[in-house]
Amino acid sequence: MNHPDVRLYKAADYRRMPWRNGAGTTQEVACNPGGSAAAFDWRLSLADVGQDGAFSSYAGYQRIITVLEGQGMELTVDGRRHAPLAPREAYAFSGDAQVDCRLTGGPIRDFNLMYAPARYQARLQWVSGCSEWVFHSSARSVLVLNAGGALSLSVGDAQYQAPARYDCLHAEGLDHLARYRLSADAGLDACVIELLPRAL
Repeated sequence: MNHPDVRLYKAADYRRMPWRNGAGTTQEVACNPGGSAAAFDWRLSLADVGQDGAFSSYAGYQRIITVLEGQGMELTVDGRRHAPLAPREAYAFSGDAQVDCRLTGGPIRDFNLMYAPARYQARLQWVSGCSEWVFHSSARSVLVLNAGGALSLSVGDAQYQAPARYDCLHAEGLDHLARYRLSADAGLDACVIELLPRAL
């Protein structure tokens, strides 16, 4: 049994960079150890979308997107129009797909998970409406994006803080089933991502 390496990524420190297609900007939250915006196995980011338009292509990746701020958006994926995506509704699609976005009520901010399905399995879920939430995971990488007020993450007998909105906690390196507890005095609003490498 080992202990995880838990890191806090502060929203105030996120780098802003242009989209591949130049139509918007992204702030990188985290990516796999040793990875970069140009070459990664998994990556979390925040994107500001100010107008209708096409998404960038990420061939070879799976994507999961969630609206964080704003009224929502409607996606057309490979010519098929989908129901409008409201805040905290996660939607998964292939990075190879041709995706067009229509904003339903002005600019939005969204949250993106991109990962290589040939190398990773991923699970993403939103937690809200409660002050405490406990889960167990054997994933090697567990990340918690704080989308509300200050929250705490307990792993075993150790506790870690994500004090600001869009701060992210990243637990890496566990090799066993571990117990995690999320808590927030003002109520949780958080996204939990579990990433498990596939056997090669």
